[in-house]
Amino acid sequence: MATENDIEDGILVDEDTETREPDEYRVILLNDDYTTMEFVVAVIMSVFHKDLFEATRVMLDVHRKGRGVVGVYTYDIAATKINKVHSMARENGFPLKCIMEKA
Repeated sequence: MATENDIEDGILVDEDTETREPDEYRVILLNDDYTTMEFVVAVIMSVFHKDLFEATRVMLDVHRKGRGVVGVYTYDIAATKINKVHSMARENGFPLKCIMEKA
């Protein structure tokens, strides 16, 4: 129950509220045998706003290591970017997959 000390100007105040940063997630592109390197670079530049040099570096990680981290985002942003990658891949006939892992 609220006491007079908890109310300031008619607004209930909870001074013990603890805030924390939202969880972050790594967004990872996965390698496949069909998606072209050029398409992967284009996706990274378009969806993740990386320059050509950085997009190429990530694409080479995907190609050589089987996966490449394209960024770290909050859950909602990561999910939106993953959906955009999957949409672009489908529209262009590629099986490119993208996942997220808690950072």
